Amino acid sequence: MSAPRFYCPPPLPPSSNYELPPEAAHHASRVLRLRVGDAVQIFDGLGNAFDAAIDSIQGKHVVLGNLQAVPGREGSGLQIALAQAMCTSEKMDWVVQKATELGAAEIVPVQTLRSVAKLTGSRAEKRADHWRNVAISACEQCGRDTLPQLHQPQELGTWLNGMRQEAGGKFILLPGGTSKLQGQPRPQGRATLLIGPEGGFTAGEADLARQAGFAPILLGPRVLRTETAAIAGIAALQTLWGDFN
Repeated sequence: MSAPRFYCPPPLPPSSNYELPPEAAHHASRVLRLRVGDAVQIFDGLGNAFDAAIDSIQGKHVVLGNLQAVPGREGSGLQIALAQAMCTSEKMDWVVQKATELGAAEIVPVQTLRSVAKLTGSRAEKRADHWRNVAISACEQCGRDTLPQLHQPQELGTWLNGMRQEAGGKFILLPGGTSKLQGQPRPQGRATLLIGPEGGFTAGEADLARQAGFAPILLGPRVLRTETAAIAGIAALQTLWGDFN
């Protein structure tokens, strides 16, 4: 069984002792009931990680000792950016969690005409913070040392305008798509996958995406739910050109 992992904001310590941040300390001592001598691993979300052992537990304070740097883990050769149309809170949480586990480097929530959820201002900021915590938990569970870049919600049209000059492969999943992903040219370093909301993109939104260079693709003969499409699309990209092969 692998050692419990805890996210610790950078910088990680250059010394041999380190006190866990309050939230991680609570989780280690109160939730997981770890004891002195138990092995753990800490990571900073930037690709750095240390193996360690619990040296002492005093109230809310958990101190680690015997820190040893973990050799760098090679990430996917394909940087995958997921642009996910806003959906219900539960589905968005699930998409962020699974996209993180599958190795997405960037997650961009986009507001579309048919998006069920609409977030602006402080609500958008709070939701973005919540998604970051979901991603942190996913990294702790799956052994990933680098957090995905998580953006606040953006209007689809505004985001697409900024994508016009973006390099790499750009794909939009559409029920009316005629191309298969494996028939597309291999992306050079980066692939952006655009997924629609529960009700799908409008014809105008799909046209805007095409004008921004997004190739319409189809993943099989079935119509996928928005949260299924996101995860299936990332898995397909990793299988074809990423770290699944």
